[in-house]
Amino acid sequence: MSLKISVVINTLNNEKDIKRALESVKWADEVVVCDMHSEDQTSEIVRKMGVKMVFHKRLEYVEPARNFAVSKASGDWVLIIDPDEEVQASLAEKLMQVANNMKQISYLRLPRKNIIFGKWMKASMWWPDYNIRFFKKGEVEWTDKIHRQPKASDEGLDLPADEKFAIIHYHYESVSQYLERMFRYTGVQADELKKSGCVFDPKDLIRKPLGEFLGRFFANKGFEDGLHGLSLSLLQAFSEFVVILRLWELSGFKSQEIDLRQLKEIGRQSGEEIDYWFKYGNLSKNTFKRFFQKIGNKL
Repeated sequence: MSLKISVVINTLNNEKDIKRALESVKWADEVVVCDMHSEDQTSEIVRKMGVKMVFHKRLEYVEPARNFAVSKASGDWVLIIDPDEEVQASLAEKLMQVANNMKQISYLRLPRKNIIFGKWMKASMWWPDYNIRFFKKGEVEWTDKIHRQPKASDEGLDLPADEKFAIIHYHYESVSQYLERMFRYTGVQADELKKSGCVFDPKDLIRKPLGEFLGRFFANKGFEDGLHGLSLSLLQAFSEFVVILRLWELSGFKSQEIDLRQLKEIGRQSGEEIDYWFKYGNLSKNTFKRFFQKIGNKL
């Protein structure tokens, strides 16, 4: 007897995307949509497609509502997708095989194919972007913290980082969409830092964004994605900057003196790190020549 698979989707004002997501999971035994009282046509679209629907109070982010939504599913296995995601037929087939033949594991981490500004991002930490998304009901639980992986009670596996096994994620479509989400999420992140005892340090206004940019663009080869990689590495760095600014805001915008010697030292260390990647990180001059040629062609 085949085990039952439920798909769970949390929604909030996703009228543009939800139909595509639901169309991609018609193969599932059950689909549950947990809506946070959308003000657009999301609920109407879901009802017209005959999908089970439950409601949760509105929140700034989804993680606190995940467990509630999963509790409403009746399947043996649960697949979590977001409304701006799509499940390919090749992935659906693989998940059904796993559910019925791999009883020794409790969850799968699935790769995600992130489409950002119209391009599949293959570097700068956007691929394979593994997430625990398929699991035996009762074996995985989310915390209330934003953008955290859930806790799993047993062993799991990663599906291969192969495009055919990836959830397709239609991520940021515009800079304005990125910035809107960034301002929403950074407030939550700053609150979490303050509650955890983190104290604002002016040096972090430079150190954290620089570390984010260098990590994405150099260490994780964001340059291989051309102008998209550069732009997103800078945007992610800016997001880190805003988180630290908002932590300062939560401390009451307390005035502090700036030690220029410390800033100079941060700059020196960052310069050394960039030199390191050029010398030892297999970043040839030809690689960057091609990169800047790509940028030039875009301008």
